[in-house]
Amino acid sequence: MREHGGNLDLAQRRFGGRAEDWIDLSTGINRRSYPVGEVGARAWTALPSRAEIESLHQAARHAYRTSAPVAALGGAQAAIQLLPQLAPRGRARILAPTYNEYAGVLSAAGWDVDEVRELDALAGADLAIVVNPNNPDGRCLAPNDLLALLPRVGRLVIDESFADPVPQLSLAPEADRPGLLILRSFGKFYGLAGLRLGFALGHAADIAKLASVSGPWPVSGAAIAIGCRALRDDAWAEATSARLARDCGRLDEMVHAQGWRLVGGASLFRLYETPDALAAQDKLARSHIWSRAFAQKPTWLRLGLPGSEAEWTRVADVLAR
Repeated sequence: MREHGGNLDLAQRRFGGRAEDWIDLSTGINRRSYPVGEVGARAWTALPSRAEIESLHQAARHAYRTSAPVAALGGAQAAIQLLPQLAPRGRARILAPTYNEYAGVLSAAGWDVDEVRELDALAGADLAIVVNPNNPDGRCLAPNDLLALLPRVGRLVIDESFADPVPQLSLAPEADRPGLLILRSFGKFYGLAGLRLGFALGHAADIAKLASVSGPWPVSGAAIAIGCRALRDDAWAEATSARLARDCGRLDEMVHAQGWRLVGGASLFRLYETPDALAAQDKLARSHIWSRAFAQKPTWLRLGLPGSEAEWTRVADVLAR
């Protein structure tokens, strides 16, 4: 497996403790998850019907403010795995540094992959990849700049896994344009990564191809039931977005006393420049708080946002030592 956050088993092997003893801040997953409520027995015992899956698609269109075709998949990662099947192998360019699965998946499928640093350098690619907001540094690109790139590439894939709190950045309303494909994660913003739910939004031909290769039951009945409920809960989404904005400032202020510098971040994670990221990670881990370090960037440390007040207190106490 490529380097990722969420590798709590590694933290446990090194520092002990049960999974429930840890505050896992190594991911960008909301630690105050959507209250799922009751899930009916049919969601667990029956195969999902086409009508139920279409209800989920309609809920996604509502949440993402689009009328474009939608395919529900087992997380945004499932969409990434299927990308090589959308077109014959060619040249892929990825705006980097970013989520490392894109380069790995495309290279393994025989694509010629280049990682570039500027948006204009994506021009001429058969497949161009942009993560917006970016992971891990939170870089944001204006929707109009991305649309201007669209005629200059064969297909433009925009990963909007962290865009829920900033809908003004999203190109989901434009997703039915030929050559444009938008990927959305459900689990991050709603804090339900274990549900394994995500969406691809795009032109009808691309969505039909993704639906075909993902099979007749791409998501579970529980994912449909919970997804339909959560994606239509506008009040929860608005309140959560406002809280996350406050919590970002709270965490930035908390680590300021450590002498760490904010490199960037999105509404669900913050990226800091530290004198020694591994030393900082170890300091937190000794108190069973897990963070994300980067092998290629020895001074970068990424922290998700604590959830409960008890978690905030634990993090503050450790940082103050």
